[in-house]
Amino acid sequence: MTRLSSATLAGLPADIVRPGYDRAAVRPGVVHLGIGAFNRAHQAVIFDDALTAGDLRWGVIAASLRSPGVRDQMMPQDCLYTMLVRDGSAEQARIIGVVSEVLVAPEDPAALVAALAAPDTHIVTLTVTEKGYKLDPATGALIEDDPQLAADLASLAAPQTAPGFLVAALAARRAAGLPPFTAISCDNLPHNGTRLRNAVLALAARHDPALADWIAAEGAFPETMVDRIVPATTDADIAALAARLGVEDQAMVKTEPFLQWVIEDKFCGPRPDFGAGVQVTAAVAPWEEAKLRLLNGAHSGIAYLGGLAGIDHVHEVLALPEARHFVESLWDEAQTTLSPLPELDVAAYRRELMARFDNPTLQHRTRQIAMDGSQKLPQRLLATIAARLSAGQGIDALSLAAAAWVRWQAGVDDRGEAHVVDDPLAAAITARLADAPSTQARVDAILAFDAVVPADLASNAAFRAALIRWLAILEADGARAALAQL
Repeated sequence: MTRLSSATLAGLPADIVRPGYDRAAVRPGVVHLGIGAFNRAHQAVIFDDALTAGDLRWGVIAASLRSPGVRDQMMPQDCLYTMLVRDGSAEQARIIGVVSEVLVAPEDPAALVAALAAPDTHIVTLTVTEKGYKLDPATGALIEDDPQLAADLASLAAPQTAPGFLVAALAARRAAGLPPFTAISCDNLPHNGTRLRNAVLALAARHDPALADWIAAEGAFPETMVDRIVPATTDADIAALAARLGVEDQAMVKTEPFLQWVIEDKFCGPRPDFGAGVQVTAAVAPWEEAKLRLLNGAHSGIAYLGGLAGIDHVHEVLALPEARHFVESLWDEAQTTLSPLPELDVAAYRRELMARFDNPTLQHRTRQIAMDGSQKLPQRLLATIAARLSAGQGIDALSLAAAAWVRWQAGVDDRGEAHVVDDPLAAAITARLADAPSTQARVDAILAFDAVVPADLASNAAFRAALIRWLAILEADGARAALAQL
């Protein structure tokens, strides 16, 4: 079938929203590292809105730091793609035209450094996942034995990591007399701007202390919170959209109506006049904390308990009354650890979250959310558990979610069906659990794994007891029985 492209735009059905600006006149003011479905449904849309409003400085050059998959989807389509916004029976299709080029970093590192160092580049955004920052989750230090980071520590002639590309480009900008860009992490990490800044400064200092000082003084790494549910696109989604459009779009994304981007008011250069969905604020932490502990914490619990029960999608898990009770109980526990701003109505936020989780048209897969759990658990669940324990409060629902993650590591669900544990630390966790013959031993093996569990929490007797209790139930009777007991 003919692909979506500039040449086929005019022939699309009349109800399809098209770019309302001259793409040829757009200047690339943004470089995005780690282009994936979430970026295409979130930050790219916001910059597309800026173009639509008439400010043509905010086109995007995107880059994949690993594989050519997204490049091969988008470049044959002139980087156009469809965003489907689904809510119940309603569906709106919009063609996004903000991206002008997709680079593949391993194929041509110099091209990406040049894009980052270009005078028109004012903002760099990143969605590289927790593991892309090359920081030890326990210490915050660079993971120097990581092969890619080790290569960047030796030389930045051909960077391999996100921090490496940023440092190489900032060095080139400084040499050319250009100011630094504003680097914005859009990953679900607490203090994501500080983490990105620390990674960049640490790597820069190893190559040129004066460069690190310049970045520290002149650069900007605002904290951010991003929120939008973006399920993985399926072959069936692509086929259904092709039937509607009359052309094939291999880069389409599907999402919900809700979109939020909270950005710390800390820029070192130009920025768009951000529109709907974006809040520029002096304090991101309360928003970030609420999202991580309520939305993301519940999502992880739903993913592991639902996945163990053999349930494919979030809305199907929440069709179980005991699962809804679990989510509300987890929120009751997590809410006491928040410090919300007056404008954040937590009760309304919880109602909105449940409605978003219930959206059946998203088809948000539990196994998609379950990926990279070792990188997500510390901020989504363990920090909340630690806060509750320090206040002398119970952790019943939170510890059930954590125990479900431990159970998920076995690679077999409650029906005896195998699943892939898609996690950068899967091999290390499997090795630890292989030598643990009992539930108690398995809990102790996980608690001793300081790459995931902080030492203070690992030594907490109440947490250990709760994990042992729930893991025993999960192993003997399954996730549905554990939810019923809660």
